[in-house]
Amino acid sequence: MAATAPAAPKAAKTALKDAKGPPAPKEALRSLPATVEWLRREGLLMETDSEVSGDLQLTGIQKHFDGSYPILFNRVKGYSHVRAITNFFANMDIVDRLFGWEDRTARTRELAEALTHPIKSEIVAAADAPVMQEVITDDLDVNKYIFPIRHTHLESEITIGSGNSVVVGDKFWGGSHIGYNRMNFRWGNVGTFQISPGSHMWQVMTKYYRDEPVPLTVNFGLPAAATLLAGGGFDYVVLPRGGDELGAAGAVQGYPIRLVKAATVDAYAVADAEYSLEGYLHPRDKRYETAEAEKADIQGRFHFHPEWAGYMGKAYKAPTFHVTAITMRKRSQRPFIYPM
Repeated sequence: MAATAPAAPKAAKTALKDAKGPPAPKEALRSLPATVEWLRREGLLMETDSEVSGDLQLTGIQKHFDGSYPILFNRVKGYSHVRAITNFFANMDIVDRLFGWEDRTARTRELAEALTHPIKSEIVAAADAPVMQEVITDDLDVNKYIFPIRHTHLESEITIGSGNSVVVGDKFWGGSHIGYNRMNFRWGNVGTFQISPGSHMWQVMTKYYRDEPVPLTVNFGLPAAATLLAGGGFDYVVLPRGGDELGAAGAVQGYPIRLVKAATVDAYAVADAEYSLEGYLHPRDKRYETAEAEKADIQGRFHFHPEWAGYMGKAYKAPTFHVTAITMRKRSQRPFIYPM
């Protein structure tokens, strides 16, 4: 049974309008709720109160509307506290308006400028951080709170692919990292944590492989600019370790990303995120991503989670992430998640 919350008041829906138009105000980039409100106000959001399942249904709808408008599901099967948004970056006219880019040439130049001219993140108190409105430490079954999905009938298990790992400070050579890592919480508060070879998280794991577990947070429902930078998963070609990815996100939105000290580990979360998992990466505690692969004791044979490049992924043994706290915006506000 998923965590429950009272239903939020229904928002007034607007008819869809032309994707082209004036840029969004800067405050629309402050948080995912602020962006959703701007999309709704501008007629750039498909919104439904029909219940959606995370088992094949959500991704099927997402694929059907590929290249169209963002889609907001106000009711998620089994997760009364969750609202899910998808196709967030599907329409580049909307993306350009959101970030204030005139065209694709301006987009490229301004993103390049952001990588080399970061705006340092701001640290705020827990009382000022929406992601710290609820702090859970006694019931850490992650799949009760974070909405997992299954993309294809080939997969034997659901996945949480929407989490953005955040490492700030000494553990990232004085800089900041944000990126995607797929997870499968097969053991309640312990989940597999897949890391792409050569990536920033791979470099962190390699650096501390023989040391104590690495404290970090995994964030969900982040401000749009942070999500954008997290999606640039292979930017280490031009932004080496010790670079400031969260600072680059700040430069994209025009003001600092806000961070908050984690409640249970020596790490930071994105203050304006909707959810955050706090805990420790255990590089040497490697486990199979699926029961099917574990039973056969074979890596790389069984299907699991489609890859970003468009082919079907496979299940491997991966390091594990041990969650010590789950924090979130108040469940009464029904926080958003961007499931992947």
